[in-house]
This record gives sequence, structure tokens and C-alpha cells, in this order.
Amino acid sequence: MDLDAFALFERHINPGLAGLLRFTGLDRVESHAEGPYVWDTQGKRYLDFLGLYGALNLGHRHPRVVEAVKRQLDRMPMSVRVLVSEPTARLAAKLAEITPEGLEMVFFGNSGAEAVEAAIKLARAYTGKPGIITTQGGFHGKTLGALSLTPKPEYQDPARPLLPGVKVVPYGDLKALEEALDEDTGAVIVEPVQGEGGIRVPPEGYLRGVRELTREKGVLMIADEVQTGLGRTGRLFGVDWEGVSPDLMTLAKALGGGVMPIGACVGRREVFEVFKGNPLFHSSTFGGNPLAAAAALAAIEVTLEERLPERALELGAYLMEGLKALKGRHPHLIADVRGRGLMVGVEFADADIGALVVAGMAERGVLTAFGLNNPKVVRLEPPLIIGKEHVDEALAAFSEALLATEKALEGLLG
Repeated sequence: MDLDAFALFERHINPGLAGLLRFTGLDRVESHAEGPYVWDTQGKRYLDFLGLYGALNLGHRHPRVVEAVKRQLDRMPMSVRVLVSEPTARLAAKLAEITPEGLEMVFFGNSGAEAVEAAIKLARAYTGKPGIITTQGGFHGKTLGALSLTPKPEYQDPARPLLPGVKVVPYGDLKALEEALDEDTGAVIVEPVQGEGGIRVPPEGYLRGVRELTREKGVLMIADEVQTGLGRTGRLFGVDWEGVSPDLMTLAKALGGGVMPIGACVGRREVFEVFKGNPLFHSSTFGGNPLAAAAALAAIEVTLEERLPERALELGAYLMEGLKALKGRHPHLIADVRGRGLMVGVEFADADIGALVVAGMAERGVLTAFGLNNPKVVRLEPPLIIGKEHVDEALAAFSEALLATEKALEGLLG
């Protein structure tokens, strides 16, 4: 059954990805999961330190989220759309309550890319200006508009021509941003911490500087919190580290509690004015459906009640301390350890070394992956519900994988 499912995936879904999974020793089929653990159909257990790229803040199948979805499933799973959905309305109100000051209106989609698409359209409609500035290493999704803001040739080139009017500036460079702003610029989109770019934390004051520059120039600031949002960095939102309130904020991943897909674009009331004259300016059949809204409401409750941002801060520091100790023992393999909260990256001297370590950790029962925009960086984004014992388990596997990689490289070099 295991081989049959993998063969079907390879034949009918993505042969290239199947090859990559085989190379990293992950040519297995998942069976079930609970908390921070996943089992394959052969009975092997894995500690999930990838967390669905930051989406599983509550781990797998959190009981409160599962129960909320089950209750809604028995009541009404999908909205008819010509009547108002109570869970969706309550979720919008909750997001207006917990997001930075001034963010009061919400558009719901099904993913982070859809949230970014909504932000692009709202920014253009509100400002009347087509230009958007993004950053090198930024990742905002792979639908055409979001892809236009994700400057990686391997993703962009096959789909060209892309959205016009996009400028790319170095991440963390306020001077470059100021020079790029012009009369056609409608918005600047930035991640509080770059995820796929290699877990890059900006210089202190960068987010405040972006906010000041955009406000001064009459340009919208879009904070892409798809990966950083809801506690991942040790604050409820990444912009909270500098007390910044953007004009638009995109959310997804952890918002669904690890049970349902949902995306949201939260913004200032005046930016959403376009919906007054044109209520169907932007829409999504399944966006913010009752099942997803029920999951998100439960996820927010758990995140706040269990103080998961604070937990991420504490355990992130513990994880970083352990990884930096490993860097000290393997300086020729590991170039850097960085991160914020439980959004941690280990940069290797070479992408192939990182791939060997990912494979070695999988062999030892710990799941990780490299950054899509920076394959030299292995990212660690475990559920925020983990304990120190889980960090110790991951560090032990990391250490063993490093030693195995070192021996393999010595063998290759003779």
C-alpha cells in the first residue's frame, strides 16, 4: 500500500518532487498524526520540526480545534453565501480585536497566496497606483500576482509575463527602499521575518522605518504575516516586535489551527471602501467558510489561552542555544544559526550539505526542510506546543546527522 501510494503520487501528481523525496529518504506515505508527531504507513514515528512550513502552531489534530470543526460540520459546513455566516462574522470581529490598532476589516480566502492577491487588488484600488515594491528573498505565494512579488527566477521565468510595476529592493535596506519609492508606487510588501528566504531577521528598526517611509510617501504598507503570524516569532504578530501597525496584513497557515485551510487579508477601514460601491469587487466561493472559521476561532482561543507566543520565545531561545553549540562543534559545516521565537534557520556552507543533514534527520525520525528561496538554510518551525524534551530529541538527531554528514564528506574527499 505504501509503495502503491507513492507510485501513484509520482505518476499522477509530481514526479520531480517524488524524486526529491526519494533522495532525502522521505519516499514514505503518511498514516496519522497527533501533537508534534507523525507516523508513516510502515509504523515509523517522526517528530515534526517542519510544522507544515509554520502552519502547525498547535500541532496535529489539536482536540479543541477538531471538536470545533466537528460541531460546525454537524451544523452547516458550507455557507450559501446569500445569507451571513455567523462563525465567519465572529472570526472577522476577533481578528479586528487582536491585530494591530486600526486593522478593522477582513477579506477571507483559502490560503496565503489568496490573501496576498486580495492585498494587491485592494492596494491598487485604494491608491490608484499600480506599483508594488517587494524584497529580495521575499516569498508571497505562487499564484500569478503573488508570484510577481516572489523574485525567484526558477518560479517566475516559466510563467512570464508577470504583473507589471513590481520593483525589488534588498531586504532590511531602508535607503534602497526610499530610493525605489516613486509616484507610481502604491504599496510595499514585507515579511517581518523572511521565511523561505532563509529565516532572515531584519535589522532593528527596519519595520518602523518601512512604516515611516510609506506613511510619509502616502504608500500602503502590507505586512505578510502568513508565516510569522499567531505566535510563531514569540509575539502574536511579527510586526509587534516594533509596535508597527501596517495598512494591510495577510494571514493564513496557523490561522486554520492545523485542521482547515484559511487565508485572511486584514486592513484599515478606508482601504476597504471599494467594497461599498462594489461589494463583489473581490470574492471567494469557499473563503472563510463556516468550517474554516470555526477552526480559526478555536485556534486563536488556544493560542491566547495557552500563551503560545511566550512559549515560542522561551523554547526558541533554548533551541537556538543548542544549535549554536552544534555550530561551535561543526564550524566548517554550519555558517550561521538565526531566528526569532520558534522560527529558526541553520545556514550551511553548501546546499548539498544541508540536504544531507535533512536526510539524516529524517532517517533519525525528525522532519525538517530547506527554505524554498534559500536551499542552504534548513528551517526548524516546530509546533508551539512542544516541550524541552522535544527540542532535546531534535537536537540529538541534528547532532547525529551532522556527524554522519561529516563522515560521508570525509569519505568523498578520500
